Amino acid sequence: MASAFIMIKTVAGKSEDLLAAVRDSEGITEAHIVAGQYDIIAEASGDEVYDVMQSVSTRVRDLDGVADTRTYICLE
Repeated sequence: MASAFIMIKTVAGKSEDLLAAVRDSEGITEAHIVAGQYDIIAEASGDEVYDVMQSVSTRVRDLDGVADTRTYICLE
């Protein structure tokens, strides 16, 4: 099992609208609005690292209002 944390920067004023869409994305197990450099932090999991990266690259990044993402794969 592979997991990762995804930091999501949104277009101004879109965080609340995007939160539900991020939570509903396949492979996302949790998502929360946070204060700081990024607007949403999400946790993703999958059978393989490829599955987690697929969730980010094809599902989260394509959501309208997502400006940038950073993905941190868990090594433990």
